[in-house]
Amino acid sequence: MRPTIRDVAKQLNLSITTVSRALDGYDDVAEETRQLVIETARKLGYTPNRAARQLRRQKAETVGYILPAGAQHFAEPFFTEFIAGLGNELAPRNYDLLVSAVASEEDEREMYRHWAESGKVDGFILNRLRLKDWRVKFLTKQHIPFATLDYSGEGQYPCIRLDGAEGYLHLVEHIHGNGFRKFAYLGGPSNLVSQTERLDWFCQAIKAQKLRLNENLVLAADLTSTGGYQGAIELLSLPDPPDAILCVNDETAFGVLHAAHRHGLEIGKDLAVAGFDGVQEAKHTEPPLTTLDIPVFDIARQLVDMLLKTIGGEAVKTPVFIRPALLVRPSTGN
Repeated sequence: MRPTIRDVAKQLNLSITTVSRALDGYDDVAEETRQLVIETARKLGYTPNRAARQLRRQKAETVGYILPAGAQHFAEPFFTEFIAGLGNELAPRNYDLLVSAVASEEDEREMYRHWAESGKVDGFILNRLRLKDWRVKFLTKQHIPFATLDYSGEGQYPCIRLDGAEGYLHLVEHIHGNGFRKFAYLGGPSNLVSQTERLDWFCQAIKAQKLRLNENLVLAADLTSTGGYQGAIELLSLPDPPDAILCVNDETAFGVLHAAHRHGLEIGKDLAVAGFDGVQEAKHTEPPLTTLDIPVFDIARQLVDMLLKTIGGEAVKTPVFIRPALLVRPSTGN
């Protein structure tokens, strides 16, 4: 027969209540006792009844993550690393991760409403935030905890924000120092926080280098490699094309690299290309992609920690700022 909580209590000469509260992480049990209970349970092969624990604690012990509308491809490098980070932090803390993808904003709204009303999750992780994001407003109104990458501009909630001004300054300085002069920017949808911030950092860096910003060389794409390819074809087909293209994310830059190859350009010599995010695949492009690197995996883990503390009633320091690190590779010259 499988060992029970009664067996653990008998082994340690403790009450069942004490053993139960120790395993559930309550702070009224001394840390030494808690560790002894956990170790004894492990040796006996006792596994807590998850359903019973959820009922006692009135929690689903599950965190929800819904890929934003338009980003339904789990294979995209950013989301692969982000979801892996969420799961890595949740598993040892006895929480499950519930992930879903949606095709449209209407489906996205319905998914949030369903998960919130059904009690499927204890809280949400959000990323790819929009300006004045409806998800933030909805979850705040429903009193459901959440933590975000980026800040929507309204309210106070646990979030990690990027400070890329210095990174863009170093990036533009590096590319300009390699002899490139006509800078283009290939961004994303205008309602995204990432687009607003990163375009602003790019413009600041261009100004700091005393370069002219040509508005005809600032285009919007859709954050995908296909969008990057199409945007780059448009830019490179201009009568006076750019010789440097900075991209809102690495995925967009992958498409730019493909378009440059099609135009017969030598990347790093005829055209400089740079991304943002620092996904693992950026190291393996041809040539390897220069990028502003953020620790996607660790950011996801940190967001989980912030969320679980919020769920547990702990105060969380917010916002937490992270500065991207410039990773120079051959796509922007030597």
